[in-house]
Amino acid sequence: MLRIGLTGGIGAGKSTVSAAFAECGGIIVDGDVIAREVVEPGTEGLSQLVEAFGEDILLPDGALNRPALAARAFVDDEKRAALNGIVHPLVARRREEILNAVHEDAVVVEDIPLLVETGLAPLFPLVVVVTADIETRVTRVVARGMDEADARARIKAQAPEDQRRAIADVLLDNSASQGELVEKARDVWYDRVLPLAHNIRMRQCAPAAYELVPYQPTWPDDARRIIKRIEMACGAKASRVDHIGSTAVPGMDAKDVIDVQVTVASLDAADEISDALANVGYPRREHITADWSHTSDSALWRKRFHCAADPGRPVNIHVRVDGWPGQQFALLFRDWLAANSGVRVDYLAAKRRALSAADYAEAKEPWFADAYERAWAWAKSTGWRP
Repeated sequence: MLRIGLTGGIGAGKSTVSAAFAECGGIIVDGDVIAREVVEPGTEGLSQLVEAFGEDILLPDGALNRPALAARAFVDDEKRAALNGIVHPLVARRREEILNAVHEDAVVVEDIPLLVETGLAPLFPLVVVVTADIETRVTRVVARGMDEADARARIKAQAPEDQRRAIADVLLDNSASQGELVEKARDVWYDRVLPLAHNIRMRQCAPAAYELVPYQPTWPDDARRIIKRIEMACGAKASRVDHIGSTAVPGMDAKDVIDVQVTVASLDAADEISDALANVGYPRREHITADWSHTSDSALWRKRFHCAADPGRPVNIHVRVDGWPGQQFALLFRDWLAANSGVRVDYLAAKRRALSAADYAEAKEPWFADAYERAWAWAKSTGWRP
């Protein structure tokens, strides 16, 4: 089962995308629907809300008066936190009950309005965020019958757009027509979601391009999002997770592949996190078991290697043992490149030459054989530490 996260602020168009995904075959687990279900009359949730906010939040028939609750719950952070503290655990419990009944080959779209606020985004191999500017969202919400002041208060109470963008693997701009948004959603489903589901199920990598492109300002944001996903998957077994390689060096041309290093205590620990990484979209490539050795003890250059199942964001994940030379050199090399423009120019030329070779990685090794000693000489002269 592939679980993807879907979110967006009120009025952004998330429901339109959810409906499009459902038409494509996705099983929708709607957070708004569940949130209403867990506070129906006679439920534990409604009783807790009455205790926290008073009898005035009920209609004459005993059902929840949602505008009355909103008027009390969205006035400040403390009251909003009290509301979330009641509803979120109940929604999470009901969501798990639904997921447990889903077929293992299904693609489940978890429609979660407060995905940023709950901190759950890194649990998903793919997060889709629907966005639109605030005035457009206000206009849409008012057209549904909500007072403009209430609409603005609801929008202000939710996570700001920059926080939503930070968790987005896919960002769908809904500033145009509903029909255009539906077409964008369908493209995402067939070009991104279904290939990702297939690759995760088969434990295989998505193809990655081997061409150099100009530095992309989005690379650091992509790396931060990937790192949070890896950290949540690995837990305490990863002592640190770092963005390494050329995409971590500001201004440097590189292949559009994010390189990440996961530092662990041992190769056994590396093997223990293999399934966890595969489940969030990073299957292991079994045949890659070591880096090129630049010291006399080649055993200390062993590692584990994972790649991305998502065709939309190539990633290389190097799992290395803390303190081993390969782990240290990955950190040193990034910082050495960042500090030395001449080295960057030299390395870029080596990469361009290697692109025409049959094996790109192997073709760069003669350059690295010399660079290894030069980098450590720089570290010694500057006091750099891993």
